[in-house]
Amino acid sequence: MSRKQQLLKRHRRNKRIGLLVALGVLLALGVCTWWWLPLLLLPLLWVAHEAWFADHLFYAADDDYAYDFAQADEVPGVTLEAGRLVAPGLQLEGNETLMVQVGLRCGWLGRFLDPGVRLSSTEGEDLQVFERGVRGLRYLNLGGLEQALAEGRLSLKGRFCRLVGQPRLWLFRQADPRRQRVMVIAPHADDAELAAFGLYSQADEAWIVTLTAGEIEAEHYQQMGLTRVEAARLKGRLRAWDSLAVPRWAGVAQERCVQLGYFCLQLPAMREAPEQAVGSREADLLDTRLFRQFNSLALPGDDGVPSWNNLLADLRALLLKARPQVIVMPHPILDPHPDHVCAQQAVREALQGLEWQPQLLLGYANHLHDNDRWPMGDSGAGVALPPVIEAQALGTPCSLSLDPQRQYDKAMALGMMHDLQPRLPFKRRLRRLIQRCLAGRRASPFGENEFFRKAVRRHELFWILK
Repeated sequence: MSRKQQLLKRHRRNKRIGLLVALGVLLALGVCTWWWLPLLLLPLLWVAHEAWFADHLFYAADDDYAYDFAQADEVPGVTLEAGRLVAPGLQLEGNETLMVQVGLRCGWLGRFLDPGVRLSSTEGEDLQVFERGVRGLRYLNLGGLEQALAEGRLSLKGRFCRLVGQPRLWLFRQADPRRQRVMVIAPHADDAELAAFGLYSQADEAWIVTLTAGEIEAEHYQQMGLTRVEAARLKGRLRAWDSLAVPRWAGVAQERCVQLGYFCLQLPAMREAPEQAVGSREADLLDTRLFRQFNSLALPGDDGVPSWNNLLADLRALLLKARPQVIVMPHPILDPHPDHVCAQQAVREALQGLEWQPQLLLGYANHLHDNDRWPMGDSGAGVALPPVIEAQALGTPCSLSLDPQRQYDKAMALGMMHDLQPRLPFKRRLRRLIQRCLAGRRASPFGENEFFRKAVRRHELFWILK
């Protein structure tokens, strides 16, 4: 069981215990006083839970984020004067990533409405949101606001919170990955778009390599009258097609999009027994060729055997053919999804001893251990650094800015992905309505799925890995 699954299991257990205790108290009150009181209060308690306590947050909101950036990257002398961020002597060369550390203390409203920091300049404004009840150090992403900062025109103002102490600023200089040959490793169809559509749509040359068909959890297709196996096969074929077709929207040539067709959530089992074929959990398949049929390239794994050795052979062949200067893959620490963990392990194994080596490895996180809502806030907002409560060697942040047109294109790319199209379950839709009315949260204008809110942003955030 992954750490995220363990945390989620513990969270649900604690929530059930809390609800049972609350129910016991209400029943005691009902017996001792008024019998109708529990009948009135229970629905109100449930509504309050959905509005303010339904987030999966596996750390305290008053914990500091524990980033440990190199002292050499810190810009000295930065101050906050009358709400204006001042960085004397800041020298910009282009393609920098700027992160500013601020201390936040939420007011009472910030325990019920999402607190955040508003970043304002003559070019416009951004609102980067944090946990309700926040009291600690957080990190703002200044992507797109670098010039305003250098010219002293950038203002910071808390919403439902206040800024305390003096800020600290880090500047990370890096080569622009968009001016290089990029290969995005996607464990599933849509991972490349969620993490890196803005990057690969602007790259000089881009390759999209999707490892699995993503055929499981096909209940939506079973509702059409298909059996479990038929639904899984249809979903896998659709997602395989999506992984090859949607990048064309961004101008990626068909011959540079590859679907390897391995089976969803089976990469860990494949890695445990590299020579053994590992079949699909739900599609009753021990052959990947059904999901590889749309590829235009011949690969070593075209014999259909779903094994780790075949996956490595496929990756090595693609790396030698594409010779990418930049590889974009799941972050080995931040992203806990089992297939994502194995995806980056497969890339590293495939690179061992290979005659071609990339100049840059970029990590992304489409899932987090500790906070299911990150990036917090609305579609179109900036992407602040994610919660990291224990200091870890994560690498150097690398942020790319997306203009509004690029964000719309990204939203349309996600909308073409079949896995993000079905309606949410009724309970989730009801929770969204309650949170909109009581907690002030806005729905994404692009679609119901939570990834439209989380992924269509003014930034794409990566980490330069060693």
